[in-house]
Amino acid sequence: MTDAVIIQHIGGEGPGPLLLSLLEECGLECTIARMDEGDAVPRHAEVMIVLGGPMNVYEEETHPYLADLDRAVRGHVRAGGHYLGLCLGGQVLAKALGAPVTRAPLPEFGVHTLSLTREGRQDSLFAGVPRSFPTLEWHRDTFAVPCGATLLATSASCRNQAFRFRNAYGLQFHPEMTVGTFETMADDYDLDLRRAGFSADAVVAYARGWEEEMDQHSRQILGNFLDGVVTG
Repeated sequence: MTDAVIIQHIGGEGPGPLLLSLLEECGLECTIARMDEGDAVPRHAEVMIVLGGPMNVYEEETHPYLADLDRAVRGHVRAGGHYLGLCLGGQVLAKALGAPVTRAPLPEFGVHTLSLTREGRQDSLFAGVPRSFPTLEWHRDTFAVPCGATLLATSASCRNQAFRFRNAYGLQFHPEMTVGTFETMADDYDLDLRRAGFSADAVVAYARGWEEEMDQHSRQILGNFLDGVVTG
């Protein structure tokens, strides 16, 4: 059986019910490595999924495991391993491949519309997904597209939203996040939202209006990735 490992950085940003249910449906055996609880960075999983978190990829003095994770991701993806990086996980992949991670021109919180590039429309990750689609975002930083990688999706306020390198995908957005988990996050980080000029109530209410459509697209994207893992 193919084994998958999920790298979780903090307690409040777990894999979520959608991703876990899809892993089970695909017959993938999954373990969760909790960096905030001192777990070691796994090195031998066939599939690596790295979640989001509030830290920056360069904060290795504060979060020493990031240096080990950087090495593990670099070796995994250059060997052709399957990888899915979500928000911080996408930034981790970019850094591991030599691309800079910097402050985004504008922070993105809540629902944003993504547009697929020509290459994105042809990539299996976005099969069955419309050329433009709404999704959930929560980030201040952004990645550059690494050398040898292909840009797959963009947004109006943050150009680099998804890229592919071999069997590895770096996403800036959150297909694993439901509106329910987003609401919990908005409550937990209400002060951060207000400092950025956002209202938690407003961004959650707006997200609820897109919930059904976003769930459909998220299921398709995550399912496409896992189908690619299962079929090789």
